[in-house]
Amino acid sequence: MKTKRIVISGGPGSGKTSLVSHLEQQGYTCMHEISRDVTKEAQKEGIEQLFLEDPLLFSKKLLEGRLKQFQNASLFHDIPFLFYDRGMPDVTAYMDYIRSHYPAKFSEICMNNRYDIIFLLPPWKEIYKQDNERYESFDEAKKIYHYLFQGYQKYGYSIQEVPVGSITERSEYILSNLNK
Repeated sequence: MKTKRIVISGGPGSGKTSLVSHLEQQGYTCMHEISRDVTKEAQKEGIEQLFLEDPLLFSKKLLEGRLKQFQNASLFHDIPFLFYDRGMPDVTAYMDYIRSHYPAKFSEICMNNRYDIIFLLPPWKEIYKQDNERYESFDEAKKIYHYLFQGYQKYGYSIQEVPVGSITERSEYILSNLNK
């Protein structure tokens, strides 16, 4: 059985991590978002916001971490679905959003390591919150969503937008659309 790799993405504060955690509680295997880990690691080294201070280094670390997650997924050959809280194309989409150059290797990694299904969560003002690691405003989150949409399209993905709703409604939407 080939495990389907499913990405759940969206702008900051759209409910991705809560949704992935819910799927995990239902017994699905999930690869968690690593950007907060990269940020916290940099903070231990005295860099408050690595993405703001050195977006290329931050993005390189993210891409390396997500590629490692992708490669480690071969350990899960006996499950039908593996969920990811964000995928590798998120990295280049964010770099495009801030209009920053990145090496061609970033795009090559995204093209050569393919996911099976992409679900994108739209901005949702009612659940959006800023914190120490999420510094973007809601208006910025809306713009990022569009860059994510375009970023996945750039790599040839068909994107399914997950409607706003409860975690249960959203997870049911995703689970009912896994074989399409």
